[in-house]
Amino acid sequence: MFNKLIALSLRHKLGVGVGVVALLVWGLYALRHLPIDAVPDITNNQVIVYTVSPSLSAADVERLVTFPVEQSVATIPGREEVRSFSRAGLSVVTIVFGDAIDNYWARQQVAERLRAAEAQIPPGLGQPEMGPPTTGLGEIYQYTIRTKPGFEKKYSLSELRTLQDWVVRRQLLGTPGVADVSSFGGYMRQYEVAVEPARLRSLGLTVADLQEALSRNNGNAGGGYLVRGPQAWFIRTEGLAQSEADIGRAVVRPATESRGPILIRDVADVRAGAAPRFGAMTRNHHGETVGGLVLMLRGANSSEVVAAVKTKMAAIQKTLPEGLEITPFLDRTKLVDQAISTVAKNLAEGALIVIFVLVLFLGNWRAGLLVASVIPLAMLFAIGMMHVFGVSGNLMSLGAIDFGLIVDGAVIIVEATMHRLSTRFGQAHGSGELPLTNDDLSPQEMDAEVYDAASRIQQSASFGQFIILMVYLPILALTGIEGKMFRPMAETVAFAILGAFILSLTYVPVMSALLLRKGVHGGWSDKVLARLAARYRALVQQVLTVPQLVLGAAVALLVGAVLLLGTLGGEFIPTLEEGDFAVETRVLPGSSLDYTIKQAQQASDLLKQQFPEVKEVVAKIGSSEIPIDPMPLEACDLIVVLKDRKEWSSADNREDLAAKMAHALRVLPGVTFGFQQPIQMRFNELISGARQDVVVKIYGEDLDQLAGYARQVGNLVKQVPGAADLYVEQATGLAQIVVRPDRERLAQFGLSVDDLNQSIAAAFAGAGAGQVFEGDRRFDLVVRLADQYRHDISQVRALNVPLPAGGQVPLEQVAKVEYQVGPSQIQRDNAQRRITVGFNVRGRDVQRVVEEVQALVQRNVKLSPGYNVTYGGQFENLRQANERLGIAVPVALLMIFGLLFLTFGSLKQAVLIFTAIPLAAVGGVAALWLRGLPFSISAGVGFIALFGVAVLNGIVLLSAFNTLRDFGVRDVRERVLRGTEERLRPVLMTATVASLGFLPMALAGTAGAEVQRPLATVVIGGLVSATLLTLLVLPVLYYLSEAEGGFWRNLLGRAPRAKTVAAVGAGLVLLLPAAASAQTPAADRRAAPAPLTAAGAVEAALGRSGDVRAASYQLSARTAVRGAVWELPRTTVQAGYGQFNSPYMDNQFSIAQPLPALGQYRALMGLAAAQVAVAETELDVRRAELRRQVRTTYQQAVYARHRLVLLRSQDSLSRAFRRAAELRFKTGEAARIEPATALVQQGETQLATARTRTDYLAARRQLQALLQWPSLPVPADSLLQPLPLPIEVVSLLGDSLQATTDTTKATDPTARLLNRQAAERQAEALVLRRSRRPELGLTYLNQSLRGNILYKGTERFYGPGNRFQAAQLSLNVPLWTRPHKAREEAARLQQLAAQEAYRRRVAEVAANQASLLARLREQQQRMAFYQQTGLPQAALILRLAGKGWRAGEMDFAEYLLHAERAQRLRADYLDAILAYNQTVLELEYLLGRTD
Repeated sequence: MFNKLIALSLRHKLGVGVGVVALLVWGLYALRHLPIDAVPDITNNQVIVYTVSPSLSAADVERLVTFPVEQSVATIPGREEVRSFSRAGLSVVTIVFGDAIDNYWARQQVAERLRAAEAQIPPGLGQPEMGPPTTGLGEIYQYTIRTKPGFEKKYSLSELRTLQDWVVRRQLLGTPGVADVSSFGGYMRQYEVAVEPARLRSLGLTVADLQEALSRNNGNAGGGYLVRGPQAWFIRTEGLAQSEADIGRAVVRPATESRGPILIRDVADVRAGAAPRFGAMTRNHHGETVGGLVLMLRGANSSEVVAAVKTKMAAIQKTLPEGLEITPFLDRTKLVDQAISTVAKNLAEGALIVIFVLVLFLGNWRAGLLVASVIPLAMLFAIGMMHVFGVSGNLMSLGAIDFGLIVDGAVIIVEATMHRLSTRFGQAHGSGELPLTNDDLSPQEMDAEVYDAASRIQQSASFGQFIILMVYLPILALTGIEGKMFRPMAETVAFAILGAFILSLTYVPVMSALLLRKGVHGGWSDKVLARLAARYRALVQQVLTVPQLVLGAAVALLVGAVLLLGTLGGEFIPTLEEGDFAVETRVLPGSSLDYTIKQAQQASDLLKQQFPEVKEVVAKIGSSEIPIDPMPLEACDLIVVLKDRKEWSSADNREDLAAKMAHALRVLPGVTFGFQQPIQMRFNELISGARQDVVVKIYGEDLDQLAGYARQVGNLVKQVPGAADLYVEQATGLAQIVVRPDRERLAQFGLSVDDLNQSIAAAFAGAGAGQVFEGDRRFDLVVRLADQYRHDISQVRALNVPLPAGGQVPLEQVAKVEYQVGPSQIQRDNAQRRITVGFNVRGRDVQRVVEEVQALVQRNVKLSPGYNVTYGGQFENLRQANERLGIAVPVALLMIFGLLFLTFGSLKQAVLIFTAIPLAAVGGVAALWLRGLPFSISAGVGFIALFGVAVLNGIVLLSAFNTLRDFGVRDVRERVLRGTEERLRPVLMTATVASLGFLPMALAGTAGAEVQRPLATVVIGGLVSATLLTLLVLPVLYYLSEAEGGFWRNLLGRAPRAKTVAAVGAGLVLLLPAAASAQTPAADRRAAPAPLTAAGAVEAALGRSGDVRAASYQLSARTAVRGAVWELPRTTVQAGYGQFNSPYMDNQFSIAQPLPALGQYRALMGLAAAQVAVAETELDVRRAELRRQVRTTYQQAVYARHRLVLLRSQDSLSRAFRRAAELRFKTGEAARIEPATALVQQGETQLATARTRTDYLAARRQLQALLQWPSLPVPADSLLQPLPLPIEVVSLLGDSLQATTDTTKATDPTARLLNRQAAERQAEALVLRRSRRPELGLTYLNQSLRGNILYKGTERFYGPGNRFQAAQLSLNVPLWTRPHKAREEAARLQQLAAQEAYRRRVAEVAANQASLLARLREQQQRMAFYQQTGLPQAALILRLAGKGWRAGEMDFAEYLLHAERAQRLRADYLDAILAYNQTVLELEYLLGRTD
């Protein structure tokens, strides 16, 4: 199929060009619309449900809100985890689903379950809502609304928040790809009715009375319509309050005779207020501000969404009041641009390096640029496929592409074409072809040369590409975070390799045919590599003499790498440099919002003043309106926006700058700081429920006990080097004013607990009394005590509670009001409480730090029953990823080994090539150690990619060894030396191109390079070691395994002991898992094929022919089936149960054995023997026919080669005489006809040469097909000689009567086969006749006969244990014999037909022999004439004619006549030899000669 594609491409070059243009258009279109982001979105599939309950404590939120929500979603299919977070006034439940679950289906299921949860939550305590459908990468744009200089006093925080909620947010929500906009900071405006308790008490009113009055005086209604004539007039009221004055005029109590009506303004102040704040935002030294977070819809294109948001922001800016501007402080575009810049830089540098290496090794700039042109085309194909399959372009999907792997197939095709052309135009090449007389080919000839090279090499090219693709398949099977991180990389690499593979079969052959016409020799590069190959050959000779030293060193290196791997440590994924800091800031638990704002402002000022790298600092305190990132009032995220790295002066890297900033912030007492990055922190929180890199989770029920354990663990973590930014969750310590009702006192006053709750909530939290509309904007209307009455516990105690019968009672008379410390927050995983101790890792690897923490905790913390500790965050991700890699890596290795075994068909050779994998692992581990990099998932993926590339070197060498063996190189040492020397170029090219393609990724220091660096380091180091060791170790292993004596005897000098073999094998088995292309085998680059004799060709064909093997298998099958002749007919076993002889239930069983007819076995044995004889003769016929075809084709190839020699001589004469004729014409000695005739003669000679060369190539191709060889064979004979006559032919030539009259027998293979087939028909007829004979049968019966039986006068009861037996002998006689006779008659007729065919063949052979013998006599006479007379006279004629023409004794026409006559004599002699040899071969076939 691939060969047809190559031929089709060469025939339709214009179509290929159109396809390339279409690829360019498609790829560029996909590039413009490809989703671009910095990193893959590794957020798990989750739905967040939050419930706002301002009046509830953390314990009440857990009990009354969180638990019902958890229970309602617990039965959703596909749910993997449920996490919850309960804090005073807020409940957040996170439901994590499997990645295969559609997120919108999951949201639908959650929405349905929330209806049941709402029914369980008490009224008025909040309504569960789902968070927006976004992910950890969803916060794409964060901004602040700030006043310009000179307008600072004009706008309040409340006005800014109103603009954010009703202008900015409202317009942004219509932007495509925006899931929601969360407002942050400022005051959410409300209309507040601030109650004066004294006035309220003096008038005998309660807060509930005011709430009811406001509800009655704030509303619109409709009254239908009136018909007035032809028109309808609709009736409506406008009773909505429009201003604070309208609210103040609302009637609370109507007028009486003694006083007028009591209005709201009489008992309360109506003013602009604000809802209780749970969050704030500050910016630099400017104090508080208002901002927002734009959340991107899950699955949207971040680049397009950010661009749309910026466009919308520009439009919104124009609508803002004077003096206001929107300023972004976190823009995803910055990180995306940095990451894509890193990718583009690495790809460009990698491409240039690959191009340079290709030109260097190929020694031809045209070939190098042709191969290099595949790189952008393959990338555009990959980008198009990424667009089709929805793979985003990011640091991982685009940044880990090695162009050396991509151009592998193209290099193979181009190098094969170059080698073929250099061989074609080379001087005195061993193939026997004559050099052309010009330096160029016609387009048709060039197409043929390219097709010949590409078609024979495409299988090798395909194999190399398939190896790489197979290696990346296990990466596609990764799941979890590492799957989301590295699966896009594997998909993109697979797309690129697929595109390059298609281009190598279409575009590359076409461009090779168009470009590679001149200058195909390698030049200086060949000279340099030749010197290097000579030195390498000498080195291989030395290592072959010391195999124990070489293998011992390799094993020692492998053991050392395994030991070294254990010292590397481990981390999940290297931290991506985002360019900004997210500093988690915590003040003392229970601190107020104002205090947290003050501390955050001080920290911001300090960082801005001391560090010139800081561009701005924005503090996000507490929670935003949409609690996607819920924090308590004492928590703050300082977003430190940094300048470009080139402007840094305080530090050179992120770690040092974070350490210096943390040290500078230590001057703030009672405040803790943890340095992370915005996306990193968000990922950590969404994936594990905590923000730190490592989280110690302690599970249990009692919060106080959990807090004690957490403090112990925190003290232990402080002792571990590398553990920084310690955070111990404060689950308790929240200051509360607790009201405990006195139920007896409540009963005395006729009050209920609900009365108390409503009074307290309305007085301090505020009671909703409707909404006030200002155009499209609406604001809550609430009733609460005035601010001055909400500051002290005494005011809580003095709160008046209305009595059912009228009057009021102070709260302290019916309840106990006191200070108390309670839980600040409660977290649960799968309905189990937990507390966390989190810390970041700085300066060390995660695995070592956590292992030390685990050891300390296990020794020093004694947990009570029911309590347990787990370790989450990056460490848990690393553990899970290692488990998956523990499956993916062996699967990848197994797939590679299976493909090697299927390709080479040898377990031994597959194992030899497989040794490249541990050798590659040595370099990968050493490279990580030298660069100080821990083992990470990125490095693990690098090892998987490395293993696939590493085996290609072994394939190149072993294929060369096998090729030399097939071409007759039997000396194993010589085979190794020649193979390694000639395959040095592709081996070095494989390693150099693949490794240097990763070099920019390994050395890059820009944003995003951290993730690529371990992967590239592993591949480069592994390829270096794999190449060096493969070039030395693999030849040694091959020599030891192929040389006489076997591997162990050659290695040890004696046969190995079983224990030694077992120990070595066990060691390798244990070591191999622990350690856990530019050129694949090219047929045209194999060793020059050894010349092939006719006998060698026959031997090779007999050993490779599929027909011969099939006939041999058929013979083995016929021989094996002879053992089935003595098969007995099937034995019949019967059993019965029932009432056979009486009412009792009896049982019986019988065994019957039929016997064949008498003489049947002897007849079957005769038939089997006849069938074996037929199979043997068929095998002889196949061999004889193949032998005749091979020898005949070989003679045709030698004939064409000999004729090329004659034509070359004739062409030389034609050239000489053409020059002489032109000279004679110029001097006036001859007419114009002489040079014209000479030119025509030369042209005819060249045409005859081209035609003969085509015949020679066709004969070699036919010989290649018969031999089933991978390359064209080269005949050893250059001159055609008469074949010697067999002695049987000589005898027949002396007795013509015997040759023409003996028709009684024939030695012809076909005749022998017909004779054996006649004997087979005779044996079949005998079997049919014997089948008519009677057949015997033996039967044994055993049964019970229960009941009373009278026997010999005595009646006796026979039970089931009393058995009755019988035996039968049967005779089966065929009564209806007509069918048997018909089959016998048919067999007899078939026998007669076979005998007639044999006799006819004997007669034909006799007639053919007579005809061939007569022809042979005539051909002998012809050859005798040419040998004795024709050839000597032809030489004499040429000599005398040339001498006479040059002397002027004869004209050119006379000379031309003599020359043509002489040349015709030589050609006729060659034709006579070919005809004679073909006759001899036919006679040998008819005589049954097998030598």
